Amino acid sequence: MATEFIKKATHTAKTGEDNTREIVDRMLKEIESGGEDKCVQYAKDLDGYTGEIVLGKEFIEQASASIPQSTKDDIQFAYDRIRKFASKQREALTDFEVELSPGLWAGQKQIPMQSAGCYVPGGRYAHVASAIMSVATAKTAGVEHVIATTPPNGAAGPNPAIVYTANLCGADSILALGGVQGIAAMAFGLFTGKPADILVGPGNRFVAEAKRMLFGRVGIDLFAGPTEIGIIADQTADAAIVASDLVSQAEHGPDSPAWLFSTDRELCDKVIELVPLLIENLPDTAKDAATSAWRDYGEVVFCSDRESAAVISDQYAAEHLEVHCSDLDWWVDRLNNYGSLFVGEETTVTFGDKCSGTNHILPTKGAGRYTGGLSVSKFIKTVTTQRMTREACREVASAAARISRLEGMEAHARAGDDRLAKYFPDETFKLQPE
Repeated sequence: MATEFIKKATHTAKTGEDNTREIVDRMLKEIESGGEDKCVQYAKDLDGYTGEIVLGKEFIEQASASIPQSTKDDIQFAYDRIRKFASKQREALTDFEVELSPGLWAGQKQIPMQSAGCYVPGGRYAHVASAIMSVATAKTAGVEHVIATTPPNGAAGPNPAIVYTANLCGADSILALGGVQGIAAMAFGLFTGKPADILVGPGNRFVAEAKRMLFGRVGIDLFAGPTEIGIIADQTADAAIVASDLVSQAEHGPDSPAWLFSTDRELCDKVIELVPLLIENLPDTAKDAATSAWRDYGEVVFCSDRESAAVISDQYAAEHLEVHCSDLDWWVDRLNNYGSLFVGEETTVTFGDKCSGTNHILPTKGAGRYTGGLSVSKFIKTVTTQRMTREACREVASAAARISRLEGMEAHARAGDDRLAKYFPDETFKLQPE
């Protein structure tokens, strides 16, 4: 097995992290001490926005009225499929109780979080789909209060389509705040009085770092970085389709990695030739982002065989992973590390990003090795319960006492001793480890 880099990235996921961390740390401290006034100031200074932070009924109705019905129909199409998939996920999370030994029952219970904060990007692009992915999934999970926040576009305020979508999906509060100030407001309960139990949603490096710094104080969906695409392709793949899909994700931002792992050298060369041509034909905003992303973060790796391709793909653990190969079932069975898998040419990351049903808030920076993406389960705590009869204590208490003393934890042991003495005063038990 062997791999060869035909094109190697000059930047890594850690590029620029130190400066980002310093800025976010300062902003979070200022917002925590300055509260809502500091958020308002940041909205004015960074986004040129002086309007209402908590969007009221009138603003939401005006936003809705400005959206063409055809656009509403498309949003509804996406919402129906994403919510249906989330509903099936919820059904798979069940409560149960099992008798582990006579008189000893243990169980689990699914409890939705009380408050969730959903960040919906609205800077370079209006991420309408992200509102559905986060807000609809949280509401389907049963979260009591869902806060959505999205950046304002200058004095005009947030994108009307995002506001309409967040409201459609059931957001209980919608804030006009972007970046670190939006994340901080949800975490600290500013403007709503409902501190978020969990923060979810994609965002730029400042949003991602704010979530990372707040983790522990609140839950987060996952440690996220710029969006990624990996494509595995063999000699059966269409180079034009592969190149198009790589560019489709590179347009997200100047630091969005796009990787090709191929067992066909001719395909590698053809894709390298096609990608710049496709980028050149994009609108300026997308072209600027994709040009930098492909130049600095794009990689093309030639793999001697399919096992080599699978190995390097699992090492990268791409957020989105497409497979353009023959024998698709082999790849589905073999691959282990990714955020979401797109099997065959007929599907693409774009479909999952927008409307096909699975969630597009996914692990990046190799996190696909240990976690999946956003799902209903992220908004639900799986807690355990235990109950037992006094008769069951005869066996359990004595075993617990011996294990506790083996560990040197005498007070633990005596909690078992005391029950045995109370329930079975005329019996003698073996309470010391050998």
